[in-house]
Amino acid sequence: MIVRIVKLTFKTEEIANFEHIFEETKANIRNFEGCNFLELYQDVNSPQQFFTYSYWDTQDHLESYRQSDFFKSVWSKTKVLFAAKPEAWSVTKKHTLA
Repeated sequence: MIVRIVKLTFKTEEIANFEHIFEETKANIRNFEGCNFLELYQDVNSPQQFFTYSYWDTQDHLESYRQSDFFKSVWSKTKVLFAAKPEAWSVTKKHTLA
């Protein structure tokens, strides 16, 4: 399993636009083949910063999503809202404590 963490920093005036895009697309992202989990976080001290956190069966599933027409369409609408370059990490989970 791959955990994908993406940090997105938006122009303050574009936060509502991003939230609208996410609301419209979140089900399609979560239901994309190989995606098993999706969450969106917003920084409490810097509300223009968001993080997506998703679980993917394999790196190939994640890459298939990133190369899809769906992703390209969503990304083209989202990237114009950024105040800073996004950052992304693909990691494997080592421990979970509940």
